[in-house]
Amino acid sequence: MSEKWTKADIPDQRGRVAVVTGANTGLGYETARALAGRGASVVLAVRDVAKGEQAAARMSGDVSVQALDLTSLDSVRTAAAALRSRFDRLDLLINNAGVMYTPKRTTRDGFEMQFGTNHLGHFALTGLLLDLMLPVPGSRVVTVSSTGHRIRAAIHFDDLQWERSYSRVGAYGQSKLANLMFTYELQRRLAAHGTTVALAAHPGLSSTELARNTPAGLRLPLTWLAPLITQTPEMGALPTLRAATDPAALGGQYYGPGGRGEVKGHPRLVTSSAQSYDAAVQQRLWTVSEDLTGVTFSVARPERNPLPSGPAVTK
Repeated sequence: MSEKWTKADIPDQRGRVAVVTGANTGLGYETARALAGRGASVVLAVRDVAKGEQAAARMSGDVSVQALDLTSLDSVRTAAAALRSRFDRLDLLINNAGVMYTPKRTTRDGFEMQFGTNHLGHFALTGLLLDLMLPVPGSRVVTVSSTGHRIRAAIHFDDLQWERSYSRVGAYGQSKLANLMFTYELQRRLAAHGTTVALAAHPGLSSTELARNTPAGLRLPLTWLAPLITQTPEMGALPTLRAATDPAALGGQYYGPGGRGEVKGHPRLVTSSAQSYDAAVQQRLWTVSEDLTGVTFSVARPERNPLPSGPAVTK
């Protein structure tokens, strides 16, 4: 394997089934395209089926489309049921889709849009599909977070839905911190099973549609700086792909760009913020997420915590 990990390092994926959310554009598209190019059967789980079919037509390999609207728990349940009717196993679940810096809005279930889409939708989808993965050695759940998990980020249990006041940046930070806490708590629960593992990744600063809601005051500076500080979606997808396919990757690990400040570059192991490793908050968030979504996972938390208060690394 080369020192700078690239798509060429992805092992043969023939015989594997992968579901990638938000795969009609940007990072999700590049992730799905790379997996399909290495032989995986890839499902593009997308809100807009027409756009998903257009994206699938641009890919080679076994690619199909599944309707999935993460802002609706009914849609999440319908999509999970459809996938379960089509497949008896799932090797990779890539929780990639997301929104960023949206104006104050709620999902169809009344959740703050960023928390509801980025975290709760993926939490529910993972719980509904997990038993397709547990019997499959080497199966992985990869959830895409962001360096935004460090910016004005905390889990506001007293106002998870930002009903008292609203900050686009703070709400995004909470959702991306939740992605990491979900990953670490899921890995803790999976460790005893020895088959499926959970990992996280972030793309650095990639030029995608995700930034379309960037606050007006930041748009012009970012436009000027973009050529210097951003990378292509193809490069931004590499941390996710490495977490999903690198044989040396371990459960609980977090991958991001290897350049200065984790802004861009080839993927490597990185660490997340200190608060993201708080096991008590992870467990509390898990319990709240089960209550909000009505989805209970088939893996329970071990009575004794087998993992340290830091990055979980389990094969």
